[in-house]
Amino acid sequence: MSASTEKSPPSTVDSAIKVFDTTLRDGEQSPGASLTGDEKLEIARQLRRLKVDIIEAGFPAASPGDLEAVQRIAEEVGGPGGPVIAGLARAHRGDIDQAWQAVRAAERPRIHTFLATSELHMARKLQMTPAQVVERVAEMVAYARSLCDDVEFSPEDASRSEPEFLIEVLAKAIEAGATTLNIPDTVGYGMPADYGALMARLIAETPGGGDVTWSVHCHDDLGMATANTLAGLAAGARQAEVTINGIGERAGNTSLEEVVMALATRRDSWGLGCGIDPAQLVRSSRLVESFTGLKVPANKAIVGANAFAHEAGIHQDGMLKDRRTYEIMTPADVGWDDTQLVLGKHSGRHAFQVRLRQLGFELQDEELAETFRRFKELADRKKTLTDADLLALLHEQVEGPEEIYRLCDLQVTCGRPGMPTATVRLQSADGEEAVAAEVGTGPVEAAFGAIDRIVAEPCRLLDYFVDSVTPGLDALGGVTVRIAPKGEPDSTFSGFGVDADVVVASTQAYLAAVNRMLGQRGLAVGSGVGNPAVGEIPLASPTGGGASEVPGGSQA
Repeated sequence: MSASTEKSPPSTVDSAIKVFDTTLRDGEQSPGASLTGDEKLEIARQLRRLKVDIIEAGFPAASPGDLEAVQRIAEEVGGPGGPVIAGLARAHRGDIDQAWQAVRAAERPRIHTFLATSELHMARKLQMTPAQVVERVAEMVAYARSLCDDVEFSPEDASRSEPEFLIEVLAKAIEAGATTLNIPDTVGYGMPADYGALMARLIAETPGGGDVTWSVHCHDDLGMATANTLAGLAAGARQAEVTINGIGERAGNTSLEEVVMALATRRDSWGLGCGIDPAQLVRSSRLVESFTGLKVPANKAIVGANAFAHEAGIHQDGMLKDRRTYEIMTPADVGWDDTQLVLGKHSGRHAFQVRLRQLGFELQDEELAETFRRFKELADRKKTLTDADLLALLHEQVEGPEEIYRLCDLQVTCGRPGMPTATVRLQSADGEEAVAAEVGTGPVEAAFGAIDRIVAEPCRLLDYFVDSVTPGLDALGGVTVRIAPKGEPDSTFSGFGVDADVVVASTQAYLAAVNRMLGQRGLAVGSGVGNPAVGEIPLASPTGGGASEVPGGSQA
């Protein structure tokens, strides 16, 4: 678009959009996306680098672990200059008390409480009358406000609620002290025109509506989450509730990166902006992907591997002549960066620490020493090191699930003719070592089977993904696995591993998932076969395998 034809941004009274990230709450509710406290803390640190305005750090009443994780985020991420730290609570005193306990250490804490307002939810789920819902909202919002100056209220399933009733409920919430009103399209039912019209009506007709911040929270069941969010913002909402990679319940939430880049790229249409640092988008995406085990589709807007790939000859020709022919933003805009890290085996610790700071990581002495040691090990094996290599090391080093078992040694044999075999040595948390060997259709399946023999807790392998972290024959391999205990398909656990040897990375990822499963299920060390010595466990038949199963019988 030439300068002479470019439209000027429309004038708005308030064009600043607050970005409310709920990756650590709604996003974590994705099946298989359960995070440890340390993983949640590391993602929260990255969200602060991304410059989100509000982090919904969790649902403190859900579990003691979640309450503790939200507390740590409030203390370590929500300090001076940091984002608002919010905790979700049902409209119950107990939930609100726990939410306040979790977020109160933040410089800017928020309690986010909710209650359903659609006829279906009130009658079938809550078994409450509309009058009872109004009374509960008034009482619980007032109670939350007595504890915290910043209170958000959400009428769950708002897009299927009667607008007149919504106005009544929201007016009571404002009267009771709510400072933000969020209008959730909880089940992704809304259409952009309808959702935008609903938002405009609520803002215009709710008594006191001019004194609060209006927010949008949309799900993607019909693929409309981003469109509905933008329609709500155009109608006057000034807070967008989003998640990294669009993860969340069922089909997911509105994607943070899509909303941010839609506003930035089409400022001429929306006249809206936000304070997000777009150069952190890809890094945030990869961190969430590796910790949750939820893979980003290659064709995902902004952060997918193919988002800036061009294969068609016509497209390639146009790109060579002028990138703008087929790109409306540049890869660098959103954090795709091929810059080489000029560090190697002769680099010193100080230069290494400076580069970490440039990437946004400030490590304590012990963390720095461990990361530098592993960096040197990698530099001995890899000629060229990139920022992606370093980020992979940092992400893997973040403390994951409790190490009930630790990988000590791994040896595999494979090829044709022959039977792929793996021997694994694990050390339990109490210091005992166990060795087992297994045969599989490939070295990865054999290694997984050997772990199963030691742990003796049957599980099923649901997903297995291998990615090249960096280009070249000496690239690091990043592996994500997802498993489920046999007989419990709804309970899934993920693990991530990274190494120049993809079999080692696969074994690390599988063991991380197994540790997470054992820890969450409360299984004690040694609940399996104990401490077998080499040769005491017979090899399984090639068709029998261990306890794990590779989907579709594919060779791993």
